[in-house]
Amino acid sequence: MSKWSMKKRYDEHKPATVEELMGLGNHSARKNYYSELSQKLDELEAERNRYKWIFDNALHGIFQADMKGRIRIANPAMARICGYASDSELTQRVEFLGNDLFFQSLDFHILLERLKRDGKVFRYETRLVRADGETIYVSMNVLLKEEVSDTTFEAFVQDITERVNDQMRLRKLNEELEARVLARTEALESVNAQLRDEIAERSLVQHALQEAKEQAVAANQSKDKYLAAASHDLLQPMNAARLLVSTLRERSLATDDQHLVERIHVALDSAEELLTDLLDISKLDQNAVQADCCDFHIAQLFNTLSTEFQAVAEQSNLQLRVKDSDVMVYSDARLLMRILRNFVSNALRYTDTGGVLVAARKRSGELSIEVWDTGDGIPSGAMSDIFREFNQLSQHRNGERKGVGLGLAIVERISRVLNHKVSVQSVPGRGSVFRVSVPLSDAKPAAMKARPAPVAAGHFSGEAVLVVDNEPEILMSMAALLTQWGLTAYTAESAQAAIELLDDEGVVPRATLLDFHLNDNATALDALADLDESFGRLPTALITAERHDPDLKILRSGGVQVLNKPVKPGKLRALLAHMLTVSTAG
Repeated sequence: MSKWSMKKRYDEHKPATVEELMGLGNHSARKNYYSELSQKLDELEAERNRYKWIFDNALHGIFQADMKGRIRIANPAMARICGYASDSELTQRVEFLGNDLFFQSLDFHILLERLKRDGKVFRYETRLVRADGETIYVSMNVLLKEEVSDTTFEAFVQDITERVNDQMRLRKLNEELEARVLARTEALESVNAQLRDEIAERSLVQHALQEAKEQAVAANQSKDKYLAAASHDLLQPMNAARLLVSTLRERSLATDDQHLVERIHVALDSAEELLTDLLDISKLDQNAVQADCCDFHIAQLFNTLSTEFQAVAEQSNLQLRVKDSDVMVYSDARLLMRILRNFVSNALRYTDTGGVLVAARKRSGELSIEVWDTGDGIPSGAMSDIFREFNQLSQHRNGERKGVGLGLAIVERISRVLNHKVSVQSVPGRGSVFRVSVPLSDAKPAAMKARPAPVAAGHFSGEAVLVVDNEPEILMSMAALLTQWGLTAYTAESAQAAIELLDDEGVVPRATLLDFHLNDNATALDALADLDESFGRLPTALITAERHDPDLKILRSGGVQVLNKPVKPGKLRALLAHMLTVSTAG
């Protein structure tokens, strides 16, 4: 169910005010928490309005109905497709989908039966009756939504009348062509002349079809670019929200307030995962992701996995073991790391008891990296679908946030980019193992640099950290979080402002956190050059919503760590601990 439809239903039965539900019903509570929570609610309301705008302005029709065939809500595009003046007129006049909207009631009942059986129906083509009595051809993607006391379904509708008519015309044209050829075979000379005409005519048809295909490809690319731009813009306020909520989660709050903060945290996690996965899927489908392979120790990735997911495993009372390996491989470390992250994340999500093991073994000139879990396993009938988009299994841990079903689809696409084989084995009731095969490096194993003992994350001692970002909300959120961790945060919207601030304070920061895009068309490259000139090279991390700018490769090659917005606080804290350790060692 869409966010605004749920909001609408909630408002209809709401027995108390928002302040009462959030524990802000008395003067003391409002005084203590109103400012931060009010700001957070405003940001969430803005996000809800953004999604409502997308719903209202979508090009495709969208409606929700119950299993008795009554429409509950529809968007303007759906009303426009069906020839109604407004969505309210559509919902009022269409009392039963089978009789009032579907051209054949049987089509509606077939759709319901398939939906009850499979939970989803894609590319279901049928005919609808418009308000003026005309019939149109549509294609529907339908999802079943089952709740405790209510079962509904949501449909996404595309008018394909023009396409169907084109196909009918083309079919008719082909039939006519075949009839003409057959009739004229009786006279060879006549047929030869006629065939030349037919070939020319077919060439025109093929040319028209090619143009139509190119237009469709261009439209799809435009959609992907729009999706990437919209998601990029959404990641900025979401990053500020993530930092603020993380700050609140680490404070001692009343039980009711802590529950509300946790619910916001879960909602942000879901939105972040969806946006990040949509960005990755969009780039992979555009073939905009290229592998940059080199020789490296697999231990580098294993160390990062252990640091990133150990706390996640402990929160779920699971054991995460990452076996050491000194093997060198030839691959793209960044893309391979995304595959392993998705494997480990899925393993933790689908495991109730026991744990997850990450290990590697050599096999026929390759290194098989394996992620084992002790979960419920994968049903044999679902094995062929797990790498498809929006496919999810039902065996989540109780209370665990579900994903959106894009993680393994991203793994499959990245494996094709890297030309690495991915496989899975599973025993229902005992667990699963996911594998990716990586070529071994021909280079001689190089000695791993000894890693200094890390600073205990979260137990800092007032170390100075500089944050440069052109978003005031992110600066405020970052300062609150870093201060709570025991660091001293200095924030500025540009490198020049940062230099002036630190000169006035007489401070040289121990580490720097930079945004990529700054004001006045400046980038992190410009800021880094100015800061290096004033303070020398400091341990630096880039925190950005940009994922594919060519300058990112330059920064990485210069030793700059890169974290994508919205940044995960646990990963940021671990990175700061490492950077401060490097700073101390230097």
